[in-house]
Amino acid sequence: MKRTMLALSVLAASGGVAAQSSITVFGVIDAGVSHYSTKSRSWGPTLPRQVTQSQTVLSPSGYASSRLGFRGTEDLGGGLSAGFWLEAPLSNDTGGGIANFGRRSTLSLSGPFGELRLGRDYTASFWNDAVFDPFSVNGVGTNLIAVVNSNIAASRALATGGLLNGGLSAGTDSYLRTSNAVSYFLPPGLGGFYGQVQYAFHENVKVSGTPDSASGRGRYAGARVGWASGPADVALGYGESTLVSAAPAGEKIKSLNLGASYDFGAVKVFGEWSSVRDARDNAGLFGTRSTDRYDGFVAGVNVPVGPGVIRASFARVNFKNGNGLPNSDASVDKLALGYVHNLSKRTALYATVARIGIRNGHNNPTVMGVTPLVVSLPAIFPQAAYVTTGGMEPRSAMGYDFGIRHAF
Repeated sequence: MKRTMLALSVLAASGGVAAQSSITVFGVIDAGVSHYSTKSRSWGPTLPRQVTQSQTVLSPSGYASSRLGFRGTEDLGGGLSAGFWLEAPLSNDTGGGIANFGRRSTLSLSGPFGELRLGRDYTASFWNDAVFDPFSVNGVGTNLIAVVNSNIAASRALATGGLLNGGLSAGTDSYLRTSNAVSYFLPPGLGGFYGQVQYAFHENVKVSGTPDSASGRGRYAGARVGWASGPADVALGYGESTLVSAAPAGEKIKSLNLGASYDFGAVKVFGEWSSVRDARDNAGLFGTRSTDRYDGFVAGVNVPVGPGVIRASFARVNFKNGNGLPNSDASVDKLALGYVHNLSKRTALYATVARIGIRNGHNNPTVMGVTPLVVSLPAIFPQAAYVTTGGMEPRSAMGYDFGIRHAF
């Protein structure tokens, strides 16, 4: 990243009259060729027994999401500082410019007490999905747990009245990011312990004396606590997102995850366990309450080789239908392998290949990402590849990325 330090005279001329201030311009440009293919079983009368679908695209996020950002700090004295962070997604494959700062838009106050941060930011429950997987959440190697979480949030948000908090282009309904958030972070220097609590306002209008089951829609609450020392890092995260706030049709998505990593030098190992619950009241089923379960894990390694790194991971997510219907469960596995070759500190070449296997994919379309709007996301391999309309059940998928990433 390139840091631009503005002198006091420049700050004064532009209206920023604070000493000890800095502004950083940073970003990532990622460009690569991505290919996805899916094999599905068909039971439609006019369709073949097996259908193969494929797509080849120029993607802007095979290794890291393309972005442009501005951040700055001001020393207020006495250990206090103020800071801002504005980060926008870029579509360098089509030449799309800055449309919003949907990746992050925050203002913060920091000091010996920690940091108070206001605005749109990553959710506390998302961080483990990105930190404890060698492929993070980019390209065909994207953490399978993250894919399923994103699909659940998107499909359930659409089913309960449309997307919130930035829509599909900037995260889905308080899984990846949330708007209108107040976050508090513990200060450093606590013997390796770190933590965060977060609350996002739903900002809906409440009318006294009028029941409104959607009045809490968009509310998010979450927390993360961890410990990092030397080569070890471990963290526990929890988040709760409200889609409908009251009976007879209340619904919340609750996510609990535990992740860890350890760097042995010759190899760095990663692991994460995740449990997600989609709990809802079924007004049409005699007032009953059901909870769909998504239990998963991911394990991976980074192996340094000269100027590069070999990356590999294996993940599985099991779905259990909350209505107790027979033969209604499903599962999905994912194996990913990749290599990153660092040409410099800022520029790298990369290549990744991934394979997905699906059992009983027709039983739970949320896991498979069949919502048409979800399919349009180019950066998430399963969502780009799975199209199961017309009586088709996805059975397996393959994908690859190769490209170049430059950070500044």
